[in-house]
Amino acid sequence: MAHEKNHDYHILQPSPWPLMGAASAFVMLFGAVHWMSPEASGTPFIFLIGLIGVLYVMWSWWGDTIKENKVGDHTPVVRIGLRYGFIMFIMSEVMFFAAWFWAFFKNALYPMWTYQGTEYVKPEIIPIDAFHLPLINTLILLCSGAAVTWAHHALVHGNIRKDLVAGLAIGIGLGAFFTVFQAYEYYELFVHEGYTFGGDFFYGSFFMATGFHGFHVIIGTIFLTICLVRAMKGDFTPDDHIGFEAAAWYWHFVDVVWLFLFVVVYIWGQ
Repeated sequence: MAHEKNHDYHILQPSPWPLMGAASAFVMLFGAVHWMSPEASGTPFIFLIGLIGVLYVMWSWWGDTIKENKVGDHTPVVRIGLRYGFIMFIMSEVMFFAAWFWAFFKNALYPMWTYQGTEYVKPEIIPIDAFHLPLINTLILLCSGAAVTWAHHALVHGNIRKDLVAGLAIGIGLGAFFTVFQAYEYYELFVHEGYTFGGDFFYGSFFMATGFHGFHVIIGTIFLTICLVRAMKGDFTPDDHIGFEAAAWYWHFVDVVWLFLFVVVYIWGQ
């Protein structure tokens, strides 16, 4: 039930989620370092404990946010603040990927050669055929972004619930196809092309850039799936759909990053 407010601001009750989230993230990071350390036992137990804590905090905190919206706490002023906050989050993600693009450009334009014996050996850039599976994945993500835009247009300009649900479902399905095809591409590179996760600068930058992008695709697919469930339950109106708006922004960000990866790593990298 919505309640009347005599102000436009976001005044919340004390919450345990920020402290629990920070503690769980620390445990997860510590566990990941311990897991990858050559001196450690190599068990992911601590990492998994932290991951479970992070997932629990995310589920609970976002659930509270949805409840706050339903009771009327997300006033127009609050929604502006939420939009600004999410824009700043996407800007931080832009800088994250800029680091990997910079590493790739730096190695390609001004190589950091490694010294082996009495001669310098230039790190090798191994070309990948861009116009087969990478091109298919590019078209899949572009079509998925178009489907999400269709869903947003249906909500804002017509409040057509059927088109909103259909657009989200298509976008989610295409996002899942992208993940499957990228996993198959990695399989082909490992099994038939001799790629490895380490031992060469190109391998490291390639898998960090494309792998983290694939991870963002999985997150975005989950984000859109939650929006689909909410849309089927009757949530979101033309004037109040900040959760879906954030998911759409995130998905378009993922699309744009992939276009840069496709042009730089797959085409220009040849």
